[in-house]
Amino acid sequence: MDNRIYIIDVTNRDGVQTSRLGLAKLEKTVLNVLLNRMGIFQSEMGFPTTLHETNYINANLELAQMGVIEPMRLGGWVRAIEQDVEKAVELTRIEHLNLSISTSHQMIEGKFQGKFDENDIIELMVKAVIRARELGIKSIGVNAEDASRSSMDYLKKFGNAARKAGADRFRYCDTLGYERSFRTHFRCKDLARELEMPIELHTHNDLGMAVANAIEGAKGVVEEGQDAYINTTVNGMGERSGNADLVSTLLALEYAADFSELGLLDPNLDLSKAWQIAKYAEHCFGVPITVNQVGVGANAFAHESGIHADGMLKNRRNYELYDPEVLGRGEKVLVETGRMITTGEYSGISAFEHVYDNFNLKFKNDEEARQILELVRFANVHKQRPLLKEEFIFIANYPRIAETLLTMVPPKITIFRPYIEHKTESAEKDTDALKQQPKQLP
Repeated sequence: MDNRIYIIDVTNRDGVQTSRLGLAKLEKTVLNVLLNRMGIFQSEMGFPTTLHETNYINANLELAQMGVIEPMRLGGWVRAIEQDVEKAVELTRIEHLNLSISTSHQMIEGKFQGKFDENDIIELMVKAVIRARELGIKSIGVNAEDASRSSMDYLKKFGNAARKAGADRFRYCDTLGYERSFRTHFRCKDLARELEMPIELHTHNDLGMAVANAIEGAKGVVEEGQDAYINTTVNGMGERSGNADLVSTLLALEYAADFSELGLLDPNLDLSKAWQIAKYAEHCFGVPITVNQVGVGANAFAHESGIHADGMLKNRRNYELYDPEVLGRGEKVLVETGRMITTGEYSGISAFEHVYDNFNLKFKNDEEARQILELVRFANVHKQRPLLKEEFIFIANYPRIAETLLTMVPPKITIFRPYIEHKTESAEKDTDALKQQPKQLP
């Protein structure tokens, strides 16, 4: 097969929507740097219409121009309406967009509640695609939200309209994790044949089948002579039960039965970066990698059963599909248990220089060191967590970009009403009641 399966990682868009969790802008940026080193085709980096993302998105696009994040594409997510496209281009220098809108009867009825019908949905999407082209967007993916619960006839009508308007890819979204792998395979195969354009798989893990659905759907697309794109998140982070895990997806495409012989995986991908990126995301999200997590869990290469241990010692292929070194594992992890010097928002220059000495980083002079220290202090406030090695190195190498990432300017609020003007009638009654209560003796 001449076609390939490419990875569009959505950790910085969908992964950060995990309830009660998230990433600081510095963390999202370092994650983009690591994804680029891994050979990921595109990072869906965030929401270019959201004001608190503006500096972060433009700073990352500048890193791309500098060659720091290159050749990985940096894309944004917007609603499939003209206003979102225009705002994204107004606020940022984004060049790649995915435009999203609901396509299932359930969502059209349940979300829009009579405001739009199926034809309106297509009209909104088409106008947004045309506007994106007019404004110079280089690649456009059109997302069919809840595609797995949408009728195939409507998806074909929707997809054909997107292609004719100028879209480059059709994103098949299993928004609720409703799909099963055989069904995904044949539906995406049918869509690839009908639309004659690449299909992107966006799967959720509500039923524990996100990876299986993604790779089987992608295989169906490739069989019809189109490139396929799979959306992943690092460590499977995402809303509810998460998305297709990046490492699991790559390992399945590389080592699963039939897939290993087909060679469908993007040849630019470097699995040896898997361990580093999984551990970085573990620290940033504050969610420990489970002991049995595919490839990167503590027990992924642990053998205890007598039969397993014996077979493993005789030939590792008896009980291992791949070696830990494939994922960048195998080095000893050193943990300091004695005296430790850390840096935080109140650290001084001595502790700061000690930490940087451990990373073999030097400064031109004391003034440069003090300026970087100030950025490190702000970064600690920004993250509200200790900085990791990758973040220290990033700040030292790209201080101006780091300054932009740490700068957030909220919109000006022109209306100010003191609390006294907002007291409710019940609050006033409560205040009067308190005044009438007798004083209590100590």
